[in-house]
Amino acid sequence: MTIESKKRDVALVVDDSPETLRLLTDALDGAGMTVMVALDGASAMRIVDQITPDIVLLDAVMPGIDGFETCRRLKRDAGLDNVPIIFMTGLAETEHIVRGLEAGGVDYVTKPIVVQEMLARIRVHLANARMTQSARAALDVSGRYLLAVNDAGKILWATPQAQRLLSDTLAEDGDDVVLPDPIPQWLEQAQKGKTAAKTTTMASFPGNEQLRLQYMGKLGANEFLLRLAKDTSADMPAEFSSELGLTTREGEVLSWLSKGKTNRDIAQILGLSPRTVDKHLEQIYSKLGVENRTAAAAIAVNAKNRKS
Repeated sequence: MTIESKKRDVALVVDDSPETLRLLTDALDGAGMTVMVALDGASAMRIVDQITPDIVLLDAVMPGIDGFETCRRLKRDAGLDNVPIIFMTGLAETEHIVRGLEAGGVDYVTKPIVVQEMLARIRVHLANARMTQSARAALDVSGRYLLAVNDAGKILWATPQAQRLLSDTLAEDGDDVVLPDPIPQWLEQAQKGKTAAKTTTMASFPGNEQLRLQYMGKLGANEFLLRLAKDTSADMPAEFSSELGLTTREGEVLSWLSKGKTNRDIAQILGLSPRTVDKHLEQIYSKLGVENRTAAAAIAVNAKNRKS
């Protein structure tokens, strides 16, 4: 028994050639996809205002707005960041291929189009897009404070938790949200391997919010994964930790524990693994001469009260 309720992928084909449109419409429909057609870039923008396609096949050379500019606008204005765009053109020179990729395309197919090859590329890019969306959805559900930026510090995406932490501190430049200096310089150093793996930096945001950014690695050609955490040094003065015989990191863990945070919460706030938090707590209990978190929290509260 076949399941007929499976969602049909939606493809938007943007081309001013009737022959190309007819060829691709027949091929995509035969492959079980829903096909939308636009004769130029302006028409494509109007269509995506009404429905979001799963993939876009875009002619590079068209009257009016060319394909490269159409691609940039689709990515920037129509919110199609995660929708793969495949360029189609008779221009095979390297400079044109580079232009298409820099504009936001994921692939470049030269005309005349070989239908089976095009369908194979579409399947690959649709699968990759779904994997990316699934991974980001999993990160969202897991409650991670993660975001991805390009080399200029522009935020490409962020989990809801990271968005909430940044919402009151970041200024927007048009539609682009950009991390403040010196983040781009720090990213450049991290890319070149001139800083330690998973290095951490501090950033001052509007309102004097101090946030810790941890470099987690490179996701794509110009996409870098960062972990975000609040700096807790202001909450926990150095003399507090030294008074209790704790390291600075142990003092941070104890401070959050005294505020009722779970081990998992503390791990996410400080950008640590839960296992590392457990080990810090073992050291804290030993140094304070207590057996559980309740007793440790009581000592922390008393020490804070003496300081205030």
